[in-house]
Amino acid sequence: MFTGIIQGVARVISIDKKHNFQTHTIKLPSELMQGLTLGASVAHNGCCLTVTHIEQQLVSFDLMQETLNVTNLGLLKEGDYVNVERAAKFGDEIGGHAMSGHIMATATVSAVNISENNHQVWFSMPSHLMKYIFAKGYIGIDGISLTIGKVKDNCFNVNLIPETLQRTNLQNRIINDVINIEIDPQTQAIVDTVERVVAAKQ
Repeated sequence: MFTGIIQGVARVISIDKKHNFQTHTIKLPSELMQGLTLGASVAHNGCCLTVTHIEQQLVSFDLMQETLNVTNLGLLKEGDYVNVERAAKFGDEIGGHAMSGHIMATATVSAVNISENNHQVWFSMPSHLMKYIFAKGYIGIDGISLTIGKVKDNCFNVNLIPETLQRTNLQNRIINDVINIEIDPQTQAIVDTVERVVAAKQ
């Protein structure tokens, strides 16, 4: 489980592409190395990956084709930065909202509006997921727990505080960038349950 509070950004050092498989290595911030072992879970842009090799601060992860298909991790290039979060431990404060690290889909940045005191980003979502998007609801964007602002057609926005911009890679996102989406599981459960109940009555 993850909290959606990004602990840092990590640079992609190398990518080894094979048939339907790839291994990438990131340089993890030193403060996130404590107690890290093989088999540990680390979220990359919100996607839960398993540590397969550790060499000082260089940490490697294997990605299956399904992960590459569903997330933006297959679009990474050497030198790119990913949001990282170590798996939550029992008793940790949940500063964002509980997240599984399982990406449901990707969305596309459709607009970036920057003013003196606000940084607003609009995202275009797959239409079949819009039933889970509500103003003031939670959503995971590249692993960041955020509150949805406005919702319009197949789009929604978020408003980013300076702390979020400083700690994550969202500050560099531009129009047409692809980002990972994890729907709030509680919202999904409520919507799906209501749909089943209504369908049963009909």
